[in-house]
Amino acid sequence: MANVFERKAGAFLFLGAAQFLILLIVAEALYPGYSTSSNFISDLGVGPSSYIFNPSVFFLGLCMALASHFISKASGGRILPALLLLSGIGAMGVGIFHETDFTPHYASAFLAFSCGALSALYCFRILRPPFSYFSAFLGIFSLAALCLSMAHVDLGLGPGGIERMIVYPILAWALSFSGMLLSRE
Repeated sequence: MANVFERKAGAFLFLGAAQFLILLIVAEALYPGYSTSSNFISDLGVGPSSYIFNPSVFFLGLCMALASHFISKASGGRILPALLLLSGIGAMGVGIFHETDFTPHYASAFLAFSCGALSALYCFRILRPPFSYFSAFLGIFSLAALCLSMAHVDLGLGPGGIERMIVYPILAWALSFSGMLLSRE
């Protein structure tokens, strides 16, 4: 029975992360003059591609919340499901509260970023090598980029570039972890 729940969790996690990654690229391409270096990801939520970005990031969060539910049913654990749920709530908040809604938007983004990275890092404790090492690496990389971004240190990548160094490792982890969950016997 646990494998059915794991596969459902994997399916939702894959669907949410894959559609967001693809639609993020589409939204960037449709936004005139958009720069992945100079523009924040959330600029897509108030610009001409907001009709793509906002539903996509909300759907990512919803899928993470559903994955959290099924991981909880499969494992009985509490920490990973809680981290995934909080990250999902944060992502949904980013889709609802645009960057012009300063406090709720940035609180939502911080929740999504920090709990997404901590989800990957926590998997070091519950998964077997070598994936546990890859998972920890992606979580630490994302958390380090989050700290740099909060300190306004962009390492020459620009504010949008350093923000992508937070988000892309989380998406890479979500896609790889979902594949692992989907393929369990």
